[in-house]
Amino acid sequence: MKSTNRHLLCLFFLLGLSAGAKAQSNGTNSSYSRYGLGLLQDQSQGFNRGMGGVAQGLAGGSIVNMQNPASYSRIDSLTFLMDASLGMSFGRYKQGGNTLNVRNATLEYVNTAFRLRRGMGMSIGYVPFTAIGYNFSHTTNVGTNADSQKDITTTNTYNGDGGLHRLYVGWGWNPFADLSIGVNASYVWGQYNHTRTQSFSEGSTTNSSYSGQNMAWKSSIRTYEIDLGVQYPIRLGKQDLLTVGATVGLGHGIGSRVEMTRFTPNADTLRLSTHNAFELPYTIAAGASWQHRQRWTVAADYEMQRWEGLKSPLATSSDAGYSLEVRTDQYLTRHSVRLGLEYQRNPNPTNKFRDRIRYRLGANYHTPYVRLAGTDGPTQYSLTAGVALPLTNSGRSMLNLGVEWMRRQPALSAQITENYLMLHVGITFNERWFMKWRIE
Repeated sequence: MKSTNRHLLCLFFLLGLSAGAKAQSNGTNSSYSRYGLGLLQDQSQGFNRGMGGVAQGLAGGSIVNMQNPASYSRIDSLTFLMDASLGMSFGRYKQGGNTLNVRNATLEYVNTAFRLRRGMGMSIGYVPFTAIGYNFSHTTNVGTNADSQKDITTTNTYNGDGGLHRLYVGWGWNPFADLSIGVNASYVWGQYNHTRTQSFSEGSTTNSSYSGQNMAWKSSIRTYEIDLGVQYPIRLGKQDLLTVGATVGLGHGIGSRVEMTRFTPNADTLRLSTHNAFELPYTIAAGASWQHRQRWTVAADYEMQRWEGLKSPLATSSDAGYSLEVRTDQYLTRHSVRLGLEYQRNPNPTNKFRDRIRYRLGANYHTPYVRLAGTDGPTQYSLTAGVALPLTNSGRSMLNLGVEWMRRQPALSAQITENYLMLHVGITFNERWFMKWRIE
């Protein structure tokens, strides 16, 4: 295949991923996205998603590791990197004897990277940060009509949509020796929309004479995020390289306004609003990767997100009426552990297709970051696997395929257990666009 055709094929593939994802939902049907800022989205990419999402100690000229911006300093000077991925999930929800099957697709990320000068690189990209998307109802018996002797029931229907997105610009630099440092500056934006609609029925007939309490919460969030990174490789021998890395995310308050509206069929409307009701957490992550003979890579990461004590809006009711409060007891500190493994048969250039395939395995574990009605939210863990298939003879551009089994396990047996089979399809476009050819 000619070089120009390869470039066009890769670009059309990336554009197809982006266009297809725009027609999809925000990627979740989970009722757990009702809490906090929504479900926290996986920030891993094609090169490490099959490795459980490990990232802190990974760097190289052919990958864009946006989780640790110090890695940008290793970007190859002769190439332009572009990376994108589309995810599809097949979920099964279970509560007691009830089950529900769901499907979703979403654009997982798009980013680019290029070298600025020796030891200095830059990256620009987009990635979802949180997701809100649910629709469920709950019906309870509230009494009996004394005249008709029919049961009176009330149904509360809950809907939510929105979530946050990140558009980042990153810079990495190797100032001296082997030490690399970097920074990502992100613009974070999105919608926070929740509604609760109440209706009453008498027997099997809806009765509009009862006054339902319908409520809506909404906010348009705009803020920023700053992440700092560092990496340092340590040569253990001719065949072994240990790379350690760490990142720090700077937490801060969000000044966006949140508004609550309560209304009834009788047009009895109450509107309340407040500012500074959200915050982003301080985040600390550290990890290491060990590379043996450039064939085996083993990596592990730990991350802590300090959500505990951060602000969150909450509507409450009392004899005095409704109020919109800013609470600091709705979050927990989140801990994450990730493990990953990659193997390549022959890292040196070869014409054998099988020698250039990369095989990946991984696992991760996350504690909850939200409270649900006074109890801890669900614990989340995953098992991952993937392969990277070369698209060109150089083995630089890769098709990344991954599969993941993920489970959200609630603290109480009465809550919903979620199981997912997730497929990830992406491409890393990496060709020598900046090479100067010499004619003899």
